[in-house]
Amino acid sequence: MPESEYRPQLATLVKEPPRGAEWLHEIKFDGYRIGCRIRGDRIALISRNGKDWTDAFPEIVAAAAKLSTRDALIDGEVAMVLPDGKTSFQALQNSSSRGRATLAYFVFDLIKLDGERMASLPLEARKARLRTLVGGRQTGRIRYSEHIEGRGDSFFEQACRMGLEGIISKRRNRPYREGRHGDWLKTKCLLRQEFVIGGFTDPAGMRAGIGALLIGYYDGDKLVFSGKVGTGFTQKLALELRRRLDAIERKTGPFDPPPPRPISRRAHWVTPALVCEVMFTEWTNDGNIRHPSFQGLRLDKQPHEVVREG
Repeated sequence: MPESEYRPQLATLVKEPPRGAEWLHEIKFDGYRIGCRIRGDRIALISRNGKDWTDAFPEIVAAAAKLSTRDALIDGEVAMVLPDGKTSFQALQNSSSRGRATLAYFVFDLIKLDGERMASLPLEARKARLRTLVGGRQTGRIRYSEHIEGRGDSFFEQACRMGLEGIISKRRNRPYREGRHGDWLKTKCLLRQEFVIGGFTDPAGMRAGIGALLIGYYDGDKLVFSGKVGTGFTQKLALELRRRLDAIERKTGPFDPPPPRPISRRAHWVTPALVCEVMFTEWTNDGNIRHPSFQGLRLDKQPHEVVREG
């Protein structure tokens, strides 16, 4: 599959959901954004940056092969569904969760179908065709992403009460267009975004592997330090991260400007090649994040894609 064939439309972060009947609202899933290309007997799963992830999710490939089409390009999110119905990025990263969680592909858009380019159709029409193709089921490997019309504020409040990550709001009458331009908006219950790992500290006491990750985001060509995250790791994950970080350790720090001296003095610096997802409560006035918790590595994101969202 040509890398250019799946170029996903992206959502812009906003503080509150839009009002008005011209918007549809969906649950924000906590997984990997994936395009599914069906062409004859071949199924390809493509990440948002054009990488082939077909081998990563054979269960989804098998389910897609059973759909009643031999020519389609579907957009959605692969996620692990916990017993309470929530999706969890941490569970997707942790293979030991497979016994108590279910891998599913939540589909929310249809870009091509049976030789027809669907992208120029309004969102409502694309979703109607998608629902006909995959059915409206909320169980199994492939699940249709339901939506509500209007009432974004009450839908968002309900999502937050349920402990979900947030919602995605989309203009119902717009075509599918790649990139980020305001037709899709995301509102988050908790602040959460990707950061680039630029260093780490040694563990203390009974901990193993790492003490904390030193993280930041790009502002142009500068990697801006935004704090350290020292929670959210299991011991196994901390040791795994240490092995990966030791392999890319370097002598000089990648942050500009460097972190405060007490942090820099104890730091191991690494080449900024790894991206992680972090949940936190707020940004401080000096540009750091408060109460961060590590959620997992983002293998589908490139470091220079990572900018400050909030």
